[in-house]
Amino acid sequence: MSDVTRILSAIEQGDAGATDELLPLVYEELRALAAQKLSHEAPGQTLQATALVHEAYLRLVGLENQSWRNKGHFFVAAAEAMRRILIDHARHKKSLKRGGDRERVPLEEAVGTVEGERLSDDLVDLDEALEKLSRQDKVKADLVKLRYFAGLTSAQAAATLGISHATAERYWDYASSWLRLEIRTSRQKQAR
Repeated sequence: MSDVTRILSAIEQGDAGATDELLPLVYEELRALAAQKLSHEAPGQTLQATALVHEAYLRLVGLENQSWRNKGHFFVAAAEAMRRILIDHARHKKSLKRGGDRERVPLEEAVGTVEGERLSDDLVDLDEALEKLSRQDKVKADLVKLRYFAGLTSAQAAATLGISHATAERYWDYASSWLRLEIRTSRQKQAR
């Protein structure tokens, strides 16, 4: 049993001090995943890797009745927490883009566009499609979350999910095609 698995078990049993032991053991891995994900964000991104890791960690250890079977299961939960934080951030930016607390300016006076608007739209669309995929096939949705939001390689995600690398590749091909089609269909419906 790894140290992380032992500590996760202690947390599940109610050992309050175990949460203090967990962060130093997983921090660097979580920070690397967060930094990798944020490197794909638009320039001027206000969310930093450290803040993403801390927010995800607080959400994870703050969950009541949460149990993790092992380190891999914990990182699946961490990837999901990071995904939700990024989606919440994108939705907030999108709401501001749609009016929020901004003053209306005539188009003729507007200069340029706000950096990253398209990315916010893309993340929200991806999240909605991912929720649909999750209801149909949770493993494929978890694979996308691990690869896209946590930045794991195909081999790492396969190991985390307990599936073969070849299966992960097939699932990735299917899921990415399904998600693209779902997003395109959704956008076409919105445009009508």
